[in-house]
Amino acid sequence: MAAKSMTLLWGSGSCPCWRAMIALEEKNLQGYNHKLLSFDKMEHKSQQVLDINPRGQLPSFKHGDNIVNDSYAICFYLESQFQNQGNRLIPDAAEERALMYQRMFEGQSFYEKLNNVIYYDLFVPEEERHASALSRNKEALKAELGLWEAHLQKSPGSFLAGSSFSLADVVVFPTMAYLFRFGLSEGRYPKLGEYYALLKDRPSIKASWPPHWLENPKGHEALKDF
Repeated sequence: MAAKSMTLLWGSGSCPCWRAMIALEEKNLQGYNHKLLSFDKMEHKSQQVLDINPRGQLPSFKHGDNIVNDSYAICFYLESQFQNQGNRLIPDAAEERALMYQRMFEGQSFYEKLNNVIYYDLFVPEEERHASALSRNKEALKAELGLWEAHLQKSPGSFLAGSSFSLADVVVFPTMAYLFRFGLSEGRYPKLGEYYALLKDRPSIKASWPPHWLENPKGHEALKDF
């Protein structure tokens, strides 16, 4: 019943949208109202979105009269409101919970560094682009990849915060999926590859897989030399 009072406005392939959709699936909140909008057609700046989210960004989420738009906030909100429904996404053990929070918020830096490489031409006007700046961005992403490879090497379990799937995995997996969509070598980053392989067929992730990725399974090659 709770899902019927929820509305999600989303865009295909948006990591923030995907985070919210994975969380909704994990909390067994299927059947929520949702509308797929086009970034290309600038539908995220439509009045429908602005009425919920004055920033004109996706996701935009409403539960009854409660509006929560930031993807991390949506994930925390759903876990706190529906703690005893679906899968528990915050570990009970203090050590794993601390690791979950740390990996979640490190995930924001990871996402930003990835975007600074794969969407450099989109974000930076042509007259402001410099090969040296893109090169710096690539070096920053390579360093970040090394950190996450080491994180998974040291993890006490198969997931980012240990032995159980948590909010850390909800928010970071979409970034990981983008790495391999854009051609990252599993041979060079075996732990990242193992993690991606472990989670890509998880029901919540399969159910929320970006529709345009399903239509066009072949990705890009921007990261194939990393």
